[in-house]
Amino acid sequence: MDDEHERGQRDGLRLALAVLAAEEAKWAALLGESRSWRTNREREVRHKALQVAQRRIQTLLNRLSPKRSGAIDPELVAALEKAGL
Repeated sequence: MDDEHERGQRDGLRLALAVLAAEEAKWAALLGESRSWRTNREREVRHKALQVAQRRIQTLLNRLSPKRSGAIDPELVAALEKAGL
């Protein structure tokens, strides 16, 4: 694949990370707020699913990032900080 295509893939994954981070923050604020234990349990499961999805996308992003002598790509660091990871 050419470099431009790979950069586009990484940008798409970073966008997905940002969306998941925002969604996770929304559900984190709702944890334990309901009087119904079923609702609280569903919120906990949804929150955990979002965390798992973030980790999987992060793993994919790490695999697609160019390998450099052990140093982390600066654009990756900036995207992770923006997503709060």
